[in-house]
Amino acid sequence: MSSRSIPRIAAATLAAGAALGTSTLPAYAQASPHQALPYRSGVVISSVQYDSPGFDDRSNYSLNPEWIDVTNTFRRSVNLDSWTLSDEDGHTNTFRHYRLVGRSTVRVHTGIGRDTFRNVYQDRRNYVWDNRSDTATLRNDYGRFVDEISCGSRRFGDRDRDRDGWR
Repeated sequence: MSSRSIPRIAAATLAAGAALGTSTLPAYAQASPHQALPYRSGVVISSVQYDSPGFDDRSNYSLNPEWIDVTNTFRRSVNLDSWTLSDEDGHTNTFRHYRLVGRSTVRVHTGIGRDTFRNVYQDRRNYVWDNRSDTATLRNDYGRFVDEISCGSRRFGDRDRDRDGWR
């Protein structure tokens, strides 16, 4: 073997190794740096009571049975600080200093109350969710869409968990 062929063989071996290594990377690792990966938080809107039972008299007793459940489906906790929950009319609730532990649910009530581990209150004196038609949208602290649920002729609770919406 000549001294010239050793560097050529080494270069060919390195090139082959680099080509093999690139082809075995998962698809998301090969994405260009300008392509955003899909946002996955594991946090979903799991249930809604948009029409509080009984007479709508704007009392705290009537406002707090109007709620939305937000569930963390992952094992790890998620910091919901600055996440928002809003309706079609622009009513927005911003989570403040709340960490949703893994595989748990927090109920977000419309009325006034004392926040706990399982219940958070918007401290409103008026209803948020329209009894006829509305959409609840959850966004993270960067304003990115996380989940949404709508009602119209069907009820919030009848929603299939597919991302396509209603069945």
